[in-house]
Amino acid sequence: MKSLLGVLTLFLLCALPALAQEKQAPLPPVHGVGGGHVPAHGPAPAKPEEHPAAPKYVDKNGHPDAPHVHTNDKWIGHDTGPNDPHYHLDHPWAHGHFNGGFGKGHVWRIAGGNRERFWFGGFYFSVAPADYGFCDNWLWATDQVVIYEDPDHDGWYLCYNVRLGTYVHVEFLGGA
Repeated sequence: MKSLLGVLTLFLLCALPALAQEKQAPLPPVHGVGGGHVPAHGPAPAKPEEHPAAPKYVDKNGHPDAPHVHTNDKWIGHDTGPNDPHYHLDHPWAHGHFNGGFGKGHVWRIAGGNRERFWFGGFYFSVAPADYGFCDNWLWATDQVVIYEDPDHDGWYLCYNVRLGTYVHVEFLGGA
């Protein structure tokens, strides 16, 4: 009986730090972007253009100069179409397809890494080099992200940062 009581006491002592952790409330959206909003769906396919114009990201005062999603689920910056050379891969899905779930019901916390290689839930990704500048303010050990299928660029997924409301193109590197 004493040993059982000792084990329970040890268990409770180990659990105290977890119970004492402060719960973070989601930040309110800044000008209708981010703050915990998760889009219900990914972007619609872009209309094919022979010579796509460079995307414009600051569509409203106070919005980020990066691809982002409004709280009404309007995707900004995903309009260059399937022929955008920045997102061409010679071997799409070279490491297989991501099967961890897409969209609103599948929010993941980044467990570590950087833009060249990050992971969560046993899955590994890398950010498209063309999008490196759009993830400079991501927190690679704590930010929550959601993966969406990219309707225009074979081999790429869209990784949406819940805190910031911005997204980048990512390639699946394998895992789970």
